[in-house]
Amino acid sequence: MMTDVAEQSGSLERDDGRTGTGQPEATDARTGTDDSAAAERIVAIRQRIDEIDRTIIALWQERAALSQEVGATRMASGGTRLVLSREREILERFRQALGGDGTQLALLLLRAGRGPL
Repeated sequence: MMTDVAEQSGSLERDDGRTGTGQPEATDARTGTDDSAAAERIVAIRQRIDEIDRTIIALWQERAALSQEVGATRMASGGTRLVLSREREILERFRQALGGDGTQLALLLLRAGRGPL
């Protein structure tokens, strides 16, 4: 039980690994572990995740700008604001690759490129 308190080494420690102050005992707050090898690996993995996030953000912004350019070019030439068959194609591609979350991601990408309907 998380609220049980035990006397260990002169300090109060709950069985969830936290001291009576609510702080983890001897655990690196950045990584959630006191194992130095695991902590180093976590830091390295997180650095790569941050690189991927920066790339995703840059690609998201580029995709939105290109999509907006397509829409503006289509409308300037007398075309429609949207091409629903193209949107369905994108939704299906993301759904097949990523499942339900892919559909949600595709909807966000489409909205970023065309704006709200």
